[in-house]
Parts: sequence; C-alpha cells; structure tokens
Amino acid sequence: QVQLVESGGGLVQVGGSLRLSCAASGRTFSSYAMGWFRQAPGKERELVAGIMSGGTAKYADSVKGRFTISRDNAKNAIYLQMNSLKPEDTAVYYCAGARGIGWYVPSQPGDYTHWGQGTQVSVSS
Repeated sequence: QVQLVESGGGLVQVGGSLRLSCAASGRTFSSYAMGWFRQAPGKERELVAGIMSGGTAKYADSVKGRFTISRDNAKNAIYLQMNSLKPEDTAVYYCAGARGIGWYVPSQPGDYTHWGQGTQVSVSS
C-alpha cells in the first residue's frame, strides 16, 4: 500500500516560485505513474503534470514552460517546481499515484488509485 504526503504549498506573489514535494511510502512506488492535480473552488480536479515510471513527463497546456515535474525513485518522492506563478494557479494541489500504470500518464482522476491529502497554493496579485 502506497501512502502519499504532500508539502511545500503556501502563499506567493505573482511571478514567484514554489516547489511542491510528495513523499511516498511503499516498495512499489517506482512502478507507478505519478501526477500532480489541482482543484480550485467550484472547478473540477485537473491534471497539472504527470510522470511515467521511466521519467517521461506530460503537462497541461496552461503550465507548460512554467512547471516542471520530476521524480526520485531512490527517495520515493516526486516534485513539482512551479515558476512564474499566476493568480489562476491558486488551488489545492494533490499528489496522486496510478498503481499498475507506469508506461503512460492517465489524465483522469479516476485512473489514480492513491491520493495525498492536498496542499494549498495561493498566488496573490
């Protein structure tokens, strides 16, 4: 069983940066596709970035060029480096893992089997 714990959220000004971390427990973490989702009030949860077990990444168009996802299988962790933050990036960010799927990045929340508790990111203008 994999458990996920996010950290690194907070309040930042427009144009600033934050780095989110997700610590995973469990021996099979390295075989999971992993993703960062976000959910703003009144909106659906959306995939921001995902990474396959081998390290290939996928990004939402809205964050391409600004966000970078990475994983360190030796440390059982994934990260989301967020630069040039905008007010529309304000949301609760969730780390998610897809058991049994390592060769592509699922886009739908329902395809993920494990979730963290979420961390708030707020960008002030």
